[in-house]
Amino acid sequence: MLSVAGVGLVLLCLISLLIGAGDVGAWRSLETLFGQGDEQSRFVIYGLRWPRTELAVVVGIALGAAGVLLQSVTRNTLAEPGLLGVSAGSSFAVVVAISLGTSASSLAFSVAVVGALIGCLLVMAVCRLRGVGSDPVRLILAGAAFSGFLSALSGLLLLRDQRTADEMRFWVIGSLAGRPVETLYAALPGLTCGLILMLPLVRPLAALALGEALASSLGHHPQRVRLGVLIVVAMLVGTANAAAGPIGFLGLIVPFMARRMVGSDIRQTLWLSLLLGPSVLLGADIVSRLLVRPYELPIGVVTAFIGAPVLIATVRAQRLPIL
Repeated sequence: MLSVAGVGLVLLCLISLLIGAGDVGAWRSLETLFGQGDEQSRFVIYGLRWPRTELAVVVGIALGAAGVLLQSVTRNTLAEPGLLGVSAGSSFAVVVAISLGTSASSLAFSVAVVGALIGCLLVMAVCRLRGVGSDPVRLILAGAAFSGFLSALSGLLLLRDQRTADEMRFWVIGSLAGRPVETLYAALPGLTCGLILMLPLVRPLAALALGEALASSLGHHPQRVRLGVLIVVAMLVGTANAAAGPIGFLGLIVPFMARRMVGSDIRQTLWLSLLLGPSVLLGADIVSRLLVRPYELPIGVVTAFIGAPVLIATVRAQRLPIL
């Protein structure tokens, strides 16, 4: 299954380089990749589509892994960084920093990680509330309320500071288009550190899925594992948000697909999600370029269009009431 997912990812990367909303079609793009294109084609392929494709891979890996980890640590298949307010916390932290006069390019990644960590801590606090953490629907409603509150505060900051409104608007909407290649280079350290810190947590999380008592008897420390997962999720979500802004539902779609393919064992779903995450995001990005040519849809609209049915299917699979 991993090999099939890997081949699919490579094909989607190629399609992302060949297809776009502009005048440079697939044939001209293919000629450019073989060194025969004109100056305009080379600019479109190597200056616009290539960084966009690489950024989609980085962001997809980060959000796919974060979704699996967050669902595992909360024991809730509906847990997703966007739905629970983790992404909103990250974006709001950057908006606040920009409104205070800080340059987004200088502190975006560190501030986004701090905001995501605060969002993760609030998620775990909500999970411990009686009647909320045990009910997936109530947990999602609590996360939606938290996200809506932070979005409203971000909107107030946009109205208060028109000078930086355009810069801050990116952190509310999110996009893969128009990001310089320096953004990709700045995102790689956070992604790498998050994945390295994730590796020693895989086995304890697999044991924790069987119960805290059994995990403790095997020598693991559940509280330390949860704290480690929160730090990793904060790094991954913060890095993704700083690079592309908030992109919702990806952390829900990818684990859902991975579980359908290989089962619920995190040792299998996590590795598969590292390939499915960028694949889903690249597919959504390609669709966003083609639906309203020569314009582009916001990629969040496409992921929401895919994610909403997945959310309903997950709720129905757990036989929970859809309010």
